[in-house]
Amino acid sequence: MASTAASVWENCLLFIKDNINPQAYKTWFEPIKPVKLTETALSIQVPSRFFYEWLEEHYIKLLKTALTRELGEGAKLIYAIKMENTLKGMEPFTEKIPSSNRSIQSSQSVDAPVRSKSPELKNPFIIPGIRNVKIESQLNPSYNFDSFLEGDSNRLARSAGMAVANKPGGTSFNPLLIFGGVGLGKTHLAHAIGVGIKENYPDKTALYISAEKFTQQYIESVRKNNRNDFIHFYQIVDVLIVDDIQFFAGKASTQDVFFHIFNHLHQNGKQVILTSDKKPVDMQDIEQRLLSRFKWGLSAELNHPDYETRVSIIKNKLYRDGVEMDDDIIHYLADNIKTNIRELEGAIISLIAHSSFNRKDITIDLARKIVENYVKNTKREISIDQIQQVVSDYFQMDVETLQSKTRKRHIVQARQLAMYFSKKMTKASLASIGSQIGKRDHATVLHACKTVDNLASTDKQFNKYVEDLSKKLTN
Repeated sequence: MASTAASVWENCLLFIKDNINPQAYKTWFEPIKPVKLTETALSIQVPSRFFYEWLEEHYIKLLKTALTRELGEGAKLIYAIKMENTLKGMEPFTEKIPSSNRSIQSSQSVDAPVRSKSPELKNPFIIPGIRNVKIESQLNPSYNFDSFLEGDSNRLARSAGMAVANKPGGTSFNPLLIFGGVGLGKTHLAHAIGVGIKENYPDKTALYISAEKFTQQYIESVRKNNRNDFIHFYQIVDVLIVDDIQFFAGKASTQDVFFHIFNHLHQNGKQVILTSDKKPVDMQDIEQRLLSRFKWGLSAELNHPDYETRVSIIKNKLYRDGVEMDDDIIHYLADNIKTNIRELEGAIISLIAHSSFNRKDITIDLARKIVENYVKNTKREISIDQIQQVVSDYFQMDVETLQSKTRKRHIVQARQLAMYFSKKMTKASLASIGSQIGKRDHATVLHACKTVDNLASTDKQFNKYVEDLSKKLTN
Protein backbone atom coordinates (compact mmCIF):
# COMPACT_ATOMS: atom_id res chain seq x y z
CA MET A 1 0.00 0.00 0.00
CA ALA A 2 1.44 3.38 -1.04
CA SER A 3 2.34 5.82 1.71
CA THR A 4 0.40 9.05 2.01
CA ALA A 5 1.21 12.29 3.83
CA ALA A 6 -1.32 11.33 6.49
CA SER A 7 0.06 7.82 7.04
CA VAL A 8 3.69 9.00 7.17
CA TRP A 9 2.85 11.76 9.63
CA GLU A 10 0.75 9.39 11.74
CA ASN A 11 3.73 7.05 12.09
CA CYS A 12 5.97 9.99 12.94
CA LEU A 13 3.52 11.06 15.66
CA LEU A 14 3.55 7.59 17.22
CA PHE A 15 7.32 7.85 17.61
CA ILE A 16 7.20 11.48 18.79
CA LYS A 17 4.48 10.76 21.35
CA ASP A 18 6.70 8.12 23.00
CA ASN A 19 9.57 10.58 23.38
CA ILE A 20 8.05 13.75 24.88
CA ASN A 21 5.67 14.54 27.71
CA PRO A 22 1.91 14.51 26.97
CA GLN A 23 1.46 18.27 27.48
CA ALA A 24 4.20 19.16 24.98
CA TYR A 25 2.78 16.66 22.48
CA LYS A 26 -0.71 18.13 22.80
CA THR A 27 0.53 21.72 22.47
CA TRP A 28 3.08 21.39 19.68
CA PHE A 29 2.21 18.33 17.58
CA GLU A 30 -1.55 17.76 17.69
CA PRO A 31 -2.27 21.05 15.81
CA ILE A 32 0.02 20.06 12.91
CA LYS A 33 -1.67 18.83 9.73
CA PRO A 34 0.04 16.73 7.02
CA VAL A 35 -0.40 18.39 3.62
CA LYS A 36 1.59 16.65 0.90
CA LEU A 37 4.07 13.82 0.32
CA THR A 38 6.44 13.81 -2.67
CA GLU A 39 9.07 11.05 -2.66
CA THR A 40 11.22 11.92 0.36
CA ALA A 41 9.67 15.33 1.20
CA LEU A 42 6.78 15.73 3.65
CA SER A 43 4.88 19.01 3.81
CA ILE A 44 3.16 19.89 7.09
CA GLN A 45 0.91 22.81 8.01
CA VAL A 46 1.53 24.77 11.24
CA PRO A 47 -0.69 27.58 12.61
CA SER A 48 1.88 30.40 12.87
CA ARG A 49 5.47 31.41 12.29
CA PHE A 50 6.02 31.47 16.06
CA PHE A 51 4.82 27.85 16.15
CA TYR A 52 7.24 26.89 13.38
CA GLU A 53 10.15 28.68 15.06
CA TRP A 54 9.43 26.91 18.35
CA LEU A 55 9.53 23.51 16.61
CA GLU A 56 12.83 24.45 14.98
CA GLU A 57 14.32 25.59 18.28
CA HIS A 58 13.18 22.68 20.43
CA TYR A 59 12.19 19.63 18.40
CA ILE A 60 14.42 19.55 15.30
CA LYS A 61 16.29 16.44 16.51
CA LEU A 62 13.06 14.61 17.26
CA LEU A 63 11.55 15.58 13.90
CA LYS A 64 14.67 14.47 12.04
CA THR A 65 14.74 11.09 13.76
CA ALA A 66 11.02 10.45 13.24
CA LEU A 67 11.03 11.45 9.57
CA THR A 68 14.25 9.59 8.75
CA ARG A 69 12.68 6.40 10.14
CA GLU A 70 9.82 6.79 7.66
CA LEU A 71 11.45 8.26 4.55
CA GLY A 72 15.13 7.36 4.83
CA GLU A 73 18.31 9.39 5.09
CA GLY A 74 17.33 11.92 2.42
CA ALA A 75 14.16 12.99 4.23
CA LYS A 76 13.02 16.58 3.82
CA LEU A 77 10.47 18.55 5.84
CA ILE A 78 8.57 21.49 4.35
CA TYR A 79 6.54 23.83 6.55
CA ALA A 80 3.41 25.58 5.32
CA ILE A 81 2.43 28.33 7.75
CA LYS A 82 -1.29 28.96 7.69
CA MET A 83 -2.61 31.60 10.06
CA GLU A 84 -6.19 30.76 10.96
CA ASN A 85 -9.07 33.21 11.30
CA THR A 86 -8.37 33.71 14.99
CA LEU A 87 -10.04 37.10 15.17
CA LYS A 88 -13.24 38.28 13.61
CA GLY A 89 -12.54 40.01 10.31
CA MET A 90 -9.01 38.61 9.87
CA GLU A 91 -8.07 36.90 6.62
CA PRO A 92 -6.11 33.61 6.71
CA PHE A 93 -2.47 33.95 5.70
CA THR A 94 -0.31 31.21 4.24
CA GLU A 95 3.46 31.24 3.99
CA LYS A 96 5.49 28.38 2.59
CA ILE A 97 9.05 27.67 3.71
CA PRO A 98 10.96 26.30 0.67
CA SER A 99 12.24 22.75 0.90
CA SER A 100 15.75 23.89 -0.02
CA ASN A 101 15.87 25.81 3.26
CA ARG A 102 14.03 23.30 5.42
CA SER A 103 15.73 20.04 4.46
CA ILE A 104 16.45 17.44 7.10
CA GLN A 105 19.33 15.41 5.73
CA SER A 106 22.00 13.22 7.27
CA SER A 107 24.76 15.43 5.89
CA GLN A 108 23.30 18.48 7.64
CA SER A 109 24.15 19.38 11.22
CA VAL A 110 21.11 18.76 13.37
CA ASP A 111 22.31 21.26 15.98
CA ALA A 112 22.54 24.03 13.39
CA PRO A 113 20.14 23.39 10.51
CA VAL A 114 20.10 25.83 7.62
CA ARG A 115 17.78 28.70 8.55
CA SER A 116 16.21 31.53 6.61
CA LYS A 117 13.85 32.82 9.27
CA SER A 118 13.85 36.26 10.78
CA PRO A 119 16.04 36.56 13.89
CA GLU A 120 13.20 38.36 15.65
CA LEU A 121 11.22 36.00 17.88
CA LYS A 122 7.52 36.54 18.51
CA ASN A 123 7.55 35.86 22.25
CA PRO A 124 6.50 39.25 23.72
CA PHE A 125 8.92 38.74 26.62
CA ILE A 126 12.00 38.14 24.48
CA ILE A 127 14.56 40.93 24.34
CA PRO A 128 15.49 41.55 20.68
CA GLY A 129 18.69 39.75 19.76
CA ILE A 130 18.45 37.14 22.52
CA ARG A 131 17.65 33.71 21.14
CA ASN A 132 16.28 32.05 24.27
CA VAL A 133 12.54 31.44 23.83
CA LYS A 134 11.85 30.04 27.28
CA ILE A 135 8.71 31.58 28.75
CA GLU A 136 9.63 33.15 32.08
CA SER A 137 6.82 33.39 34.63
CA GLN A 138 7.51 37.06 35.56
CA LEU A 139 6.58 36.04 39.13
CA ASN A 140 8.13 37.51 42.26
CA PRO A 141 9.01 34.59 44.59
CA SER A 142 9.00 36.85 47.65
CA TYR A 143 5.26 37.38 47.11
CA ASN A 144 4.15 34.02 48.48
CA PHE A 145 1.43 32.64 50.75
CA ASP A 146 3.75 32.62 53.78
CA SER A 147 4.11 36.40 53.59
CA PHE A 148 0.41 36.96 52.82
CA LEU A 149 -1.10 36.80 56.29
CA GLU A 150 -4.67 35.60 56.68
CA GLY A 151 -7.35 37.66 58.40
CA ASP A 152 -11.09 38.29 58.23
CA SER A 153 -10.47 40.85 55.48
CA ASN A 154 -8.88 38.38 53.06
CA ARG A 155 -9.81 34.85 54.20
CA LEU A 156 -12.06 33.99 51.25
CA ALA A 157 -9.64 35.31 48.62
CA ARG A 158 -6.60 33.63 50.22
CA SER A 159 -8.38 30.28 50.64
CA ALA A 160 -9.60 30.34 47.04
CA GLY A 161 -6.10 31.23 45.90
CA MET A 162 -4.61 28.27 47.74
CA ALA A 163 -7.22 25.95 46.21
CA VAL A 164 -6.26 27.19 42.75
CA ALA A 165 -2.55 26.77 43.51
CA ASN A 166 -3.20 23.16 44.52
CA LYS A 167 -5.35 22.37 41.48
CA PRO A 168 -5.05 24.98 38.69
CA GLY A 169 -7.87 24.71 36.18
CA GLY A 170 -9.46 21.96 38.23
CA THR A 171 -11.65 23.98 40.60
CA SER A 172 -14.81 26.02 40.09
CA PHE A 173 -12.70 29.14 40.76
CA ASN A 174 -11.90 29.71 37.09
CA PRO A 175 -11.49 32.52 36.51
CA LEU A 176 -10.52 33.72 39.99
CA LEU A 177 -11.08 37.47 40.17
CA ILE A 178 -9.49 39.24 43.15
CA PHE A 179 -10.72 42.81 43.67
CA GLY A 180 -10.23 45.53 46.26
CA GLY A 181 -8.82 48.99 46.90
CA VAL A 182 -5.28 50.27 46.53
CA GLY A 183 -2.60 48.62 48.65
CA LEU A 184 -4.69 45.74 50.00
CA GLY A 185 -2.57 42.94 48.53
CA LYS A 186 -4.17 42.04 45.18
CA THR A 187 -0.86 41.85 43.32
CA HIS A 188 0.80 40.02 46.22
CA LEU A 189 -1.92 37.35 46.27
CA ALA A 190 -1.88 36.96 42.47
CA HIS A 191 1.88 36.34 42.57
CA ALA A 192 1.48 33.98 45.54
CA ILE A 193 -0.96 31.83 43.58
CA GLY A 194 1.42 31.70 40.62
CA VAL A 195 4.40 30.88 42.86
CA GLY A 196 2.36 28.13 44.53
CA ILE A 197 1.42 26.62 41.18
CA LYS A 198 5.05 26.60 40.03
CA GLU A 199 6.06 24.85 43.27
CA ASN A 200 3.32 22.23 42.93
CA TYR A 201 3.51 21.82 39.14
CA PRO A 202 7.01 22.76 37.89
CA ASP A 203 6.17 21.71 34.32
CA LYS A 204 3.20 24.08 34.01
CA THR A 205 3.71 27.42 32.30
CA ALA A 206 2.49 30.21 34.59
CA LEU A 207 2.69 33.78 33.36
CA TYR A 208 2.09 37.07 35.21
CA ILE A 209 1.40 40.21 33.19
CA SER A 210 -0.11 43.60 33.97
CA ALA A 211 -3.07 44.62 31.83
CA GLU A 212 -1.15 47.73 30.80
CA LYS A 213 1.82 45.71 29.53
CA PHE A 214 -0.50 43.24 27.79
CA THR A 215 -2.12 46.16 25.97
CA GLN A 216 1.24 47.61 24.94
CA GLN A 217 2.36 44.21 23.61
CA TYR A 218 -0.84 43.82 21.63
CA ILE A 219 -0.53 47.29 20.07
CA GLU A 220 3.05 46.44 19.10
CA SER A 221 1.98 43.12 17.56
CA VAL A 222 -0.60 44.93 15.40
CA ARG A 223 2.01 47.46 14.33
CA LYS A 224 4.39 44.67 13.29
CA ASN A 225 1.61 42.62 11.69
CA ASN A 226 2.18 39.57 13.89
CA ARG A 227 -0.89 39.62 16.12
CA ASN A 228 -1.61 35.94 15.37
CA ASP A 229 1.73 35.06 16.94
CA PHE A 230 0.83 37.25 19.91
CA ILE A 231 -2.47 35.39 20.34
CA HIS A 232 -0.85 31.99 19.99
CA PHE A 233 1.79 32.86 22.58
CA TYR A 234 -0.85 33.60 25.21
CA GLN A 235 -2.94 30.58 24.23
CA ILE A 236 -0.12 28.12 25.04
CA VAL A 237 0.30 29.07 28.72
CA ASP A 238 -1.26 26.89 31.43
CA VAL A 239 -1.88 29.68 33.95
CA LEU A 240 -2.46 33.30 32.91
CA ILE A 241 -2.41 35.99 35.62
CA VAL A 242 -3.52 39.46 34.50
CA ASP A 243 -3.16 42.29 37.01
CA ASP A 244 -5.39 45.42 37.02
CA ILE A 245 -7.82 44.37 34.29
CA GLN A 246 -9.72 47.63 34.76
CA PHE A 247 -6.99 49.06 32.52
CA PHE A 248 -8.78 47.36 29.59
CA ALA A 249 -11.67 49.84 29.98
CA GLY A 250 -12.45 51.63 26.73
CA LYS A 251 -9.89 49.63 24.72
CA ALA A 252 -12.18 47.69 22.40
CA SER A 253 -9.48 45.93 20.34
CA THR A 254 -7.54 44.80 23.42
CA GLN A 255 -10.75 43.51 25.00
CA ASP A 256 -11.56 41.63 21.79
CA VAL A 257 -8.20 39.85 21.63
CA PHE A 258 -8.31 39.06 25.35
CA PHE A 259 -11.81 37.64 24.89
CA HIS A 260 -10.48 35.10 22.36
CA ILE A 261 -7.46 34.22 24.50
CA PHE A 262 -9.67 33.82 27.58
CA ASN A 263 -12.08 31.54 25.72
CA HIS A 264 -9.28 29.32 24.42
CA LEU A 265 -7.66 28.96 27.85
CA HIS A 266 -10.92 28.33 29.68
CA GLN A 267 -12.17 25.79 27.15
CA ASN A 268 -8.90 23.87 27.43
CA GLY A 269 -8.95 23.69 31.23
CA LYS A 270 -6.28 26.34 31.75
CA GLN A 271 -6.40 28.61 34.81
CA VAL A 272 -7.08 32.35 34.56
CA ILE A 273 -6.44 34.68 37.52
CA LEU A 274 -7.44 38.35 37.37
CA THR A 275 -7.14 41.34 39.68
CA SER A 276 -9.09 44.58 39.63
CA ASP A 277 -9.73 47.59 41.82
CA LYS A 278 -13.47 47.08 41.18
CA LYS A 279 -15.88 44.18 41.23
CA PRO A 280 -17.32 43.20 37.83
CA VAL A 281 -20.64 44.98 38.36
CA ASP A 282 -18.80 48.31 38.85
CA MET A 283 -16.43 48.05 35.87
CA GLN A 284 -17.09 50.77 33.33
CA ASP A 285 -16.44 50.53 29.55
CA ILE A 286 -15.79 46.78 29.62
CA GLU A 287 -17.75 44.72 27.08
CA GLN A 288 -20.62 42.71 28.57
CA ARG A 289 -19.44 39.46 26.97
CA LEU A 290 -16.12 39.87 28.79
CA LEU A 291 -17.76 40.86 32.09
CA SER A 292 -19.98 37.78 31.89
CA ARG A 293 -16.88 35.58 31.64
CA PHE A 294 -15.30 37.30 34.63
CA LYS A 295 -18.35 36.11 36.60
CA TRP A 296 -18.01 32.45 35.55
CA GLY A 297 -15.76 31.63 38.46
CA LEU A 298 -15.30 33.35 41.83
CA SER A 299 -14.99 37.06 42.58
CA ALA A 300 -13.25 37.45 45.95
CA GLU A 301 -12.85 40.82 47.66
CA LEU A 302 -9.90 42.05 49.71
CA ASN A 303 -11.10 44.47 52.40
CA HIS A 304 -9.23 46.82 54.69
CA PRO A 305 -7.37 44.74 57.31
CA ASP A 306 -8.87 44.65 60.80
CA TYR A 307 -6.86 45.57 63.89
CA GLU A 308 -5.66 42.02 64.66
CA THR A 309 -4.52 41.52 61.06
CA ARG A 310 -2.66 44.84 61.08
CA VAL A 311 -0.81 43.81 64.24
CA SER A 312 0.10 40.47 62.65
CA ILE A 313 1.34 42.21 59.50
CA ILE A 314 3.59 44.50 61.55
CA LYS A 315 5.02 41.64 63.62
CA ASN A 316 5.61 39.53 60.53
CA LYS A 317 7.39 42.41 58.77
CA LEU A 318 9.60 43.03 61.80
CA TYR A 319 10.41 39.31 62.11
CA ARG A 320 11.40 39.07 58.43
CA ASP A 321 13.61 42.17 58.78
CA GLY A 322 15.15 40.93 62.05
CA VAL A 323 13.98 44.01 64.02
CA GLU A 324 12.59 44.13 67.56
CA MET A 325 9.99 46.69 68.59
CA ASP A 326 8.05 47.32 71.78
CA ASP A 327 4.42 46.23 71.80
CA ASP A 328 3.16 49.75 72.54
CA ILE A 329 4.80 51.01 69.31
CA ILE A 330 3.34 48.10 67.33
CA HIS A 331 -0.13 48.86 68.65
CA TYR A 332 0.34 52.58 67.96
CA LEU A 333 1.12 51.83 64.31
CA ALA A 334 -1.84 49.45 64.03
CA ASP A 335 -4.14 52.04 65.60
CA ASN A 336 -3.12 54.89 63.32
CA ILE A 337 -2.60 53.33 59.89
CA LYS A 338 -5.81 51.51 59.07
CA THR A 339 -6.68 51.77 55.41
CA ASN A 340 -3.79 50.32 53.50
CA ILE A 341 -1.30 47.45 53.96
CA ARG A 342 1.18 49.15 51.65
CA GLU A 343 1.09 52.30 53.81
CA LEU A 344 1.51 50.22 56.93
CA GLU A 345 4.60 48.42 55.62
CA GLY A 346 5.96 51.69 54.24
CA ALA A 347 5.69 53.34 57.64
CA ILE A 348 7.54 50.43 59.26
CA ILE A 349 10.35 50.72 56.69
CA SER A 350 10.58 54.48 57.29
CA LEU A 351 10.68 53.97 61.04
CA ILE A 352 13.46 51.37 60.81
CA ALA A 353 15.43 53.54 58.38
CA HIS A 354 15.25 56.65 60.58
CA SER A 355 16.32 54.66 63.60
CA SER A 356 19.23 53.06 61.77
CA PHE A 357 20.55 56.12 59.93
CA ASN A 358 20.23 58.46 62.90
CA ARG A 359 21.42 55.81 65.37
CA LYS A 360 18.39 56.34 67.57
CA ASP A 361 16.27 53.80 69.37
CA ILE A 362 12.78 53.14 68.03
CA THR A 363 10.60 55.02 70.51
CA ILE A 364 6.93 55.92 70.62
CA ASP A 365 7.85 59.58 69.96
CA LEU A 366 9.78 58.61 66.84
CA ALA A 367 6.84 56.46 65.76
CA ARG A 368 4.45 59.40 66.18
CA LYS A 369 6.70 61.66 64.10
CA ILE A 370 7.12 59.10 61.31
CA VAL A 371 3.42 58.21 61.18
CA GLU A 372 2.39 61.87 61.15
CA ASN A 373 4.75 62.72 58.29
CA TYR A 374 4.10 59.49 56.42
CA VAL A 375 0.33 59.71 56.50
CA LYS A 376 0.42 63.39 55.60
CA ASN A 377 2.73 62.82 52.65
CA THR A 378 0.83 59.84 51.30
CA LYS A 379 -2.58 61.53 51.58
CA ARG A 380 -4.19 58.61 53.32
CA GLU A 381 -7.15 57.19 51.42
CA ILE A 382 -10.45 57.03 53.25
CA SER A 383 -13.04 54.31 52.70
CA ILE A 384 -16.82 54.46 52.28
CA ASP A 385 -17.18 52.44 55.49
CA GLN A 386 -15.16 55.03 57.40
CA ILE A 387 -17.21 57.88 55.97
CA GLN A 388 -20.44 56.19 57.03
CA GLN A 389 -19.05 55.65 60.54
CA VAL A 390 -17.94 59.29 60.92
CA VAL A 391 -21.29 60.63 59.64
CA SER A 392 -23.25 58.24 61.88
CA ASP A 393 -21.22 59.23 64.96
CA TYR A 394 -21.69 62.93 64.14
CA PHE A 395 -25.49 62.54 64.02
CA GLN A 396 -25.47 60.15 66.99
CA MET A 397 -26.91 57.14 65.20
CA ASP A 398 -25.53 53.75 64.19
CA VAL A 399 -24.58 52.81 60.65
CA GLU A 400 -27.53 50.41 60.33
CA THR A 401 -29.93 53.32 60.96
CA LEU A 402 -28.12 55.48 58.38
CA GLN A 403 -28.48 52.70 55.80
CA SER A 404 -32.11 51.92 56.64
CA LYS A 405 -35.15 52.55 54.42
CA THR A 406 -36.66 55.14 56.75
CA ARG A 407 -37.66 58.52 55.29
CA LYS A 408 -37.17 60.51 58.50
CA ARG A 409 -35.63 63.81 57.48
CA HIS A 410 -32.52 63.82 59.72
CA ILE A 411 -31.66 60.23 58.74
CA VAL A 412 -32.18 60.92 55.03
CA GLN A 413 -29.88 63.95 55.28
CA ALA A 414 -27.22 61.94 57.11
CA ARG A 415 -27.40 59.29 54.39
CA GLN A 416 -27.16 61.92 51.66
CA LEU A 417 -24.10 63.45 53.34
CA ALA A 418 -22.44 60.04 53.51
CA MET A 419 -23.06 59.60 49.78
CA TYR A 420 -21.83 63.13 49.04
CA PHE A 421 -18.51 62.66 50.88
CA SER A 422 -18.07 59.17 49.42
CA LYS A 423 -18.36 60.67 45.94
CA LYS A 424 -16.02 63.52 46.84
CA MET A 425 -13.34 61.62 48.78
CA THR A 426 -13.12 58.18 47.14
CA LYS A 427 -12.65 56.84 43.63
CA ALA A 428 -15.72 54.62 43.89
CA SER A 429 -18.40 54.76 41.20
CA LEU A 430 -21.92 56.02 41.94
CA ALA A 431 -23.21 52.46 41.68
CA SER A 432 -20.61 51.21 44.16
CA ILE A 433 -21.39 54.02 46.63
CA GLY A 434 -25.12 53.32 46.43
CA SER A 435 -24.56 49.59 46.85
CA GLN A 436 -22.51 50.12 50.02
CA ILE A 437 -24.82 52.72 51.55
CA GLY A 438 -28.08 50.87 51.95
CA LYS A 439 -28.13 49.12 48.56
CA ARG A 440 -29.31 52.20 46.63
CA ASP A 441 -28.84 52.73 42.91
CA HIS A 442 -26.55 55.26 41.20
CA ALA A 443 -29.46 57.66 40.51
CA THR A 444 -30.12 57.96 44.26
CA VAL A 445 -26.46 58.85 44.88
CA LEU A 446 -26.50 61.44 42.11
CA HIS A 447 -29.67 63.00 43.58
CA ALA A 448 -28.07 63.01 47.06
CA CYS A 449 -24.99 64.88 45.82
CA LYS A 450 -27.12 67.55 44.10
CA THR A 451 -29.30 67.92 47.21
CA VAL A 452 -26.28 68.42 49.47
CA ASP A 453 -24.84 71.06 47.12
CA ASN A 454 -28.17 72.93 47.05
CA LEU A 455 -28.79 72.78 50.82
CA ALA A 456 -25.20 73.79 51.65
CA SER A 457 -25.67 77.00 49.67
CA THR A 458 -29.13 77.87 51.08
CA ASP A 459 -29.26 76.43 54.63
CA LYS A 460 -26.72 77.74 57.20
CA GLN A 461 -27.25 74.85 59.62
CA PHE A 462 -26.83 72.28 56.87
CA ASN A 463 -23.72 74.08 55.61
CA LYS A 464 -22.27 73.73 59.13
CA TYR A 465 -22.88 69.97 58.92
CA VAL A 466 -20.86 69.87 55.70
CA GLU A 467 -18.00 71.94 57.16
CA ASP A 468 -17.84 69.93 60.41
CA LEU A 469 -17.85 66.60 58.64
CA SER A 470 -15.27 67.78 56.12
CA LYS A 471 -12.89 68.64 58.98
CA LYS A 472 -13.48 65.33 60.74
CA LEU A 473 -12.87 63.34 57.55
CA THR A 474 -9.70 65.19 56.53
CA ASN A 475 -7.99 65.37 59.92
